[in-house]
This record gives sequence, structure tokens and C-alpha cells, in this order.
Amino acid sequence: MTTATFRFYARLNAFLPVERRGQAFRCTCAKSATTKHMIEALGVPHTEVALILVNGAQAGLDWPIEAGDRIAVYPRFEQLDVSALATAQPLPPGPPRFVADAHLGGLARLLRMAGFDTLYDNHFEDAAMAELANRERRVLLTRDRALLMHRVVLHGCYVHALKPQGQLRELYLRLELASHARPFSLCLSCNVRLHEVDRQAILDRVPPRVQARHERFLGCSECDKIFWEGTHWQDMRALLESLTLVD
Repeated sequence: MTTATFRFYARLNAFLPVERRGQAFRCTCAKSATTKHMIEALGVPHTEVALILVNGAQAGLDWPIEAGDRIAVYPRFEQLDVSALATAQPLPPGPPRFVADAHLGGLARLLRMAGFDTLYDNHFEDAAMAELANRERRVLLTRDRALLMHRVVLHGCYVHALKPQGQLRELYLRLELASHARPFSLCLSCNVRLHEVDRQAILDRVPPRVQARHERFLGCSECDKIFWEGTHWQDMRALLESLTLVD
């Protein structure tokens, strides 16, 4: 057994018991323990970690811990870019794509509304989600810490907020989503790209009051639903515009 000193920064402290937050603390480690083993043993999923310093030098998740090591663990900061120093697995380039676990259906719909390709099925099993996320280079979204601690998970994000709108706001900040957003381009139910439809061809499928107020309609080739810019659309646009201001 060896003893090392750990210090977690910023939002990583939320995963720790109160008495260990915001300060350095000593911890006993198994003789062959790596930084990943101990970080997750202390409650922090490896997918939440962007940078590890051991005795002031960069280290990876597979760094073997030695007696007396001082280990500082950092998340990705919104205001401080550590991407050039990051030792953890970076997110895939380009607009992020997601797979959301069974408890994040509301968030999945909001992400689709913002134009982010998001897979969701409340019957997804953990292993299947992890395999799907890796195969398609998606970010796994969950509130299950244990799921993110699976060694097979490459790209994951623990969602702290409880309500869907708060969860969307959190992801906009953490993953800088505003520049990639393409609002109202995907079907909220099917996650496929919407296309413009001929107004005359669908008049028998929308209420007369909608016909009188709207000229532009979008359709989904998967579920055959028709969409227009009604009150709900306007409310969602206001939400997304507020998020671009925050980012």
C-alpha cells in the first residue's frame, strides 16, 4: 500500500464527500494503483477529467501512483482552456453527437431541437450504450457515475442538473455548443433531418387556423409528422437564444 495526496478542482468537487471538497487530502492506494483507478475510487468518473498533474508534471490516466505523489485533477474549464495540456481522451472533432441514457429523455428532445444528433431509447442497456457511443464517436450523457467509470467508455459527460432545460444550459456551457447549434433541423421524435414540404400538399393535415397563419412547413420522412412555427416553437427559440448569450 502507498499513500498519495489528491486535490480536485472546480466542479469535480461535486463528486466528493463534503469533507474532501476544495482541499488537498491524503489517501491510501493499492500498490499497483493508477491515477484512473484512484480517481474513480474516490468517486470521480474518468470522463469528467481533462488534466492530471502528478508532482506538477502532466500525467495520463494510466500513471502508476508512487508513495508521496501529489496529484491534482482538473475538469475542462469554461473560462480556462486546458485543451493544449489535456491528458484525457479529447472529444471527437466537429459538432458533437450524443447518446442519452434512459433518464434523460427530456434533454434528448431539447438537444434535437437545437439540432444535435442525439440517440435515445429508454430501453438502452449500459453496455449497448457504451458500445454505440464508441462505435459512432458519440458523447455518452448520463447521471449514472458508475456507467461513466466503465473503462470502455471513451467520451462521456455526467449531467449535474436535474431539469431538462437546466441540463441543456449546462451542456451549452461545458461543451460550447452554441457555435454548432442548428435549431429546428431535426425531428424531435425520430432524430432525422427535417425537410421543407409543399404547403398545398399538406393542407388537409393541419388545422385551418394553422393554415391561415403559416406559410412554411417542415416534414419528417420517418414519422411523417408536420411541423410549423407555432407558440411552442417560439418558446423554444427564446430558450435557445438565451443559451447563445450565455455561451
